[in-house]
Amino acid sequence: MARLLIIDDESSIRDVLVQLFEYDGHEVAAAADGHEGLELQRSFSPHVTLLDVKMPGMDGLETLARIRDEDPGAVVVMISGHGTIDTAVEATRNGAFDFLEKPLDSDRLLVTLRNALDVRGLSARVEALESEIESHHEIVGSSFPIRRVVERIERVAPTDARVLITGENGTGKELVARAVHRLSSRAEEPFIEVNCAAIPSELIESELFGHMKGSFTGAVADRAGKFEQADGGTLFLDEIGDMSLNAQAKVLRALEEGVVTRVGGRRALSVDVRIVAATNKALEEEIGEGRFREDLFYRLNVVPVQVPPLRERRDDIPMLVRHFSERMAHKDRIRPRPFTGDAVRRLQSLEWPGNVRELRNTVERLLILASGDEVTVDDIQSLVGGAVSEAGLGADLGATATFNEFKEKAERAFILHKLRENDWNVSETARSVEMPRSNLYKKIEKYGLVRED
Repeated sequence: MARLLIIDDESSIRDVLVQLFEYDGHEVAAAADGHEGLELQRSFSPHVTLLDVKMPGMDGLETLARIRDEDPGAVVVMISGHGTIDTAVEATRNGAFDFLEKPLDSDRLLVTLRNALDVRGLSARVEALESEIESHHEIVGSSFPIRRVVERIERVAPTDARVLITGENGTGKELVARAVHRLSSRAEEPFIEVNCAAIPSELIESELFGHMKGSFTGAVADRAGKFEQADGGTLFLDEIGDMSLNAQAKVLRALEEGVVTRVGGRRALSVDVRIVAATNKALEEEIGEGRFREDLFYRLNVVPVQVPPLRERRDDIPMLVRHFSERMAHKDRIRPRPFTGDAVRRLQSLEWPGNVRELRNTVERLLILASGDEVTVDDIQSLVGGAVSEAGLGADLGATATFNEFKEKAERAFILHKLRENDWNVSETARSVEMPRSNLYKKIEKYGLVRED
């Protein structure tokens, strides 16, 4: 059943249409003029509006413009007893879905209504899909390390500056790249991803720059590369540290000149592409070993973004667990169950070498295999395990050789955590840990603590 609104100054037309649509099982509201129609449009929220062109006071075209201003997604079918091509063109240009002439043919009217409802349904599905994609690629967390990442994204995204994202596997480097694209002026253009580690070195050039038919065995047709596909948008080069030196040289040329040449081709093609790259490797070390071009590194590393590992943002784990649980219940039809406080605290004490990706898989396993109405700490012990020390200490602290070494590492970690928690406000940190500010400065100097860029 759909909600339909009829706006027409002729009571006989309104009565006939109300009767026709109610008989067809729809919920119908009617208005005698544009002003009343606008009020019902707001309060009734119709799926489709049928709007007469000729009405006293505010005519149909003006009413259409007002409706579309307030709701750009509104589906409006114009009807008129004085239809002209010019009026139909103007109505369509102003966003009308269709234009019907009086006297109205009931069969055509019902077909038009069905088509309009199909479009409305498609629009709703597209909005739901976009919302689902947005949720899937959402950066979740409120800890200081992740807030710092989000702030960096918000500052660099509106520019066209190249971004180099670094971090361990599973930390969410792709989420950062997508957020940069989503907040940029290129958001409506393509976001093209290339996993440089997953493509054999002999095929990476074809993948990036395309190829011409017959340029190598298997090239049965001309093919555009990722640079061409991303023209106007963003090209995300994931795991760029695994790219061959030969491909690096060609990427460098594309960045410097804004042109690419397909494998086997002769014509240079201009491309307008924003590059966002990511790697889990220390590229400075790769440069020293001769595996990465220094000039390419400086071209890519205009704005660096370091994504923290999960063990450095444990405060985000409760929020992440809740986020993954809700998504899995909605998308994967996994029975939703709350995690007890002890269970969440146990998850916070794990080391998570696989980072957020490992946490997500763990939450899914627990929701599927836990036997009770809640996920408990016993479920985590039996289904997850993990290197959790009795005090919930990290592996680095547990591996210390002497008690003095342990105390120093623990003190350093504690002070660093509190400084980050207070956004490196030394006075506020000193108050929170009940330590004289002068002593805290001495500790900061002793352990060489500096605020991360």
